[in-house]
Amino acid sequence: MPQPVVITDPADPRVADFRDLKAGDRPAGRERGTGPVIVEGVPAVERLLASPYRVRAVFGVPGRVAALDLPEGIPAFEADKWVLSEVIGFRLTRGVVASADRRPPADLDELLAGPDPAAPRRLAVLEALNDAENLGSIARSAVALGVDGLLLDPRCADPLYRRSVRVSMGHVLGLPFAVLPDWPDGLSRLHDAGYTSVALTPAPDAVDLGDVDPAAHPRTAVLLGAEGPGLTPEAQQAASVRARIPMRAGVDSLGVAAAAAIAFATLR
Repeated sequence: MPQPVVITDPADPRVADFRDLKAGDRPAGRERGTGPVIVEGVPAVERLLASPYRVRAVFGVPGRVAALDLPEGIPAFEADKWVLSEVIGFRLTRGVVASADRRPPADLDELLAGPDPAAPRRLAVLEALNDAENLGSIARSAVALGVDGLLLDPRCADPLYRRSVRVSMGHVLGLPFAVLPDWPDGLSRLHDAGYTSVALTPAPDAVDLGDVDPAAHPRTAVLLGAEGPGLTPEAQQAASVRARIPMRAGVDSLGVAAAAAIAFATLR
């Protein structure tokens, strides 16, 4: 592998993708979801290299970039920790950062069908989940626990935002996602494709999540709402089943990322 180019000037245009990341993933005034995908840390960058996303550049402290064994043709830069921090706007404890071109969301019908329309399939459906770190944690659990994709309502956070990618440890890059624009009426498209939609709620009149038999519902979509308000009544009403995670008395709910992991594991 060619040696990384050493950057000594924080204003060097070759590392423009990484400038002032504390302000977001895009320059001020640029539309949400249009900047490059930013990936932090060696394990996450390795997942980026194995993903379908085209890598634009890699930038890090000496030793970290060389350790990645980058394919030929990927621009690679290194700088001391002070220059790196001045470029990105904060101290990067993970030592390396990469940028990649965005990919558009998956086609909704193709995501619902999957490679084999007759095969069992599971999706996570997120309503108004506007916290990027919760979204990243859910994506990480989804990949670990066999969920095949994400469906997002129009108010959800960007799954490719830097904080979401970081918390997911890069796993979100291997998880297809699509937007369900007509919300919640668009849930009927899931039902038409053979999915049982399970809306998570702490409501006492919901069924016990353990009573939802995965074998009886080989195509399942788990609906999750934002931290705090949870799913709207309209989304719950549109779902096939309302289910709750049983908890000890005095605890009314779990954080959405924890609830998602429990649901994914229960409905395997």
